[in-house]
Amino acid sequence: MKTLTVALGDRSYPIYIGNGLLANDDFLKPHIPGEHVAVVTNSTVEKLYREQLEVVLDGYSPIFITLPDGEQYKTLDSLEIIFEQLLQNRFDRNGTLIALGGGVIGDITGFAAASYQRGIHFIQIPTTLLAQVDSSVGGKTAVNHRLGKNMIGAFYQPRCVIADLTTLNTLPKRELAAGLAEVVKYGLITDAPFFAWLEKNISDLLQLKPAALEYAVANSCKNKSDIVSKDEREQGQRALLNLGHTFGHAIETFVQYKGWLHGEAIAVGMVMAAEFSVRCNWLDEQAIPRIRSLLQQIGLPVQAPKTMHTDDFIELMARDKKVIDSTLRLVLLKSIGHAQVCDDFDRNLLKDYLASVLPE
Repeated sequence: MKTLTVALGDRSYPIYIGNGLLANDDFLKPHIPGEHVAVVTNSTVEKLYREQLEVVLDGYSPIFITLPDGEQYKTLDSLEIIFEQLLQNRFDRNGTLIALGGGVIGDITGFAAASYQRGIHFIQIPTTLLAQVDSSVGGKTAVNHRLGKNMIGAFYQPRCVIADLTTLNTLPKRELAAGLAEVVKYGLITDAPFFAWLEKNISDLLQLKPAALEYAVANSCKNKSDIVSKDEREQGQRALLNLGHTFGHAIETFVQYKGWLHGEAIAVGMVMAAEFSVRCNWLDEQAIPRIRSLLQQIGLPVQAPKTMHTDDFIELMARDKKVIDSTLRLVLLKSIGHAQVCDDFDRNLLKDYLASVLPE
């Protein structure tokens, strides 16, 4: 097992990474300060892990709040379901919410914890690769709106993150691939040696070989925690974690969060960000085949939906959270392992690029 720390002063917390952690109360119970415990999960994950978690939480009589499974349910309506259950069960400010599931569950639960009685405790138990390496770490919580992804939320840190790698054995291959998109992202933005390691070891990761999996998850979490520790509320360096996300979120919003997984949209977004970086004379064009090849080996898409056009991207990108004072900011690549936030790019060049890769 590996333990990392997200260093945020009195709000610092551990990330536990290993096999069989979900069945061991040594990791969970010390982070539950009060009597009231609620587990927020979805209908798919509940069937797999409810009994196991009930054994670990012996003595707490936890309530289970089960939401439908899917990004399309990451809404204010789902948030209302959680609040109603907490109020009916008279949860107080010393209560603890446990997010058991993927990124959707983690984001909704974290936002509920940040909002209920102006803030109660919460714990992340991510059960997808994408959640283990990205969304469970760093305290970003939110729900989606039909006009934009993650536009309603809060920065709110968990008490701990418990990443049990054995939960990935039940993950569908498509979900695994989607999670690996975020793993690739860390290599692209700040860790060129890790990107090269991924190129050599991607087959082992796809086969869920324990040593490779633990290394990839731990290294991803370390890269993210290092950035979050320096810039918790995304005032500077943390924006680098959004490589490909402005393009990718536009795709997700366009398809109304249906038919595309988050990691799939981000994979396309990273390719688009890299290609546009070449257009801006930032990135050597020889990097593009490496990026495309790795993502394709994983089984991820590298082209935007054929139904999206230039105007669709321009309109939806203008709603991105990284827009400040009506100025769109993009995360672009100087090289593999070196990303930078840019707001002074040529807007006409962006339109020309989009027109060249999208249907007329």
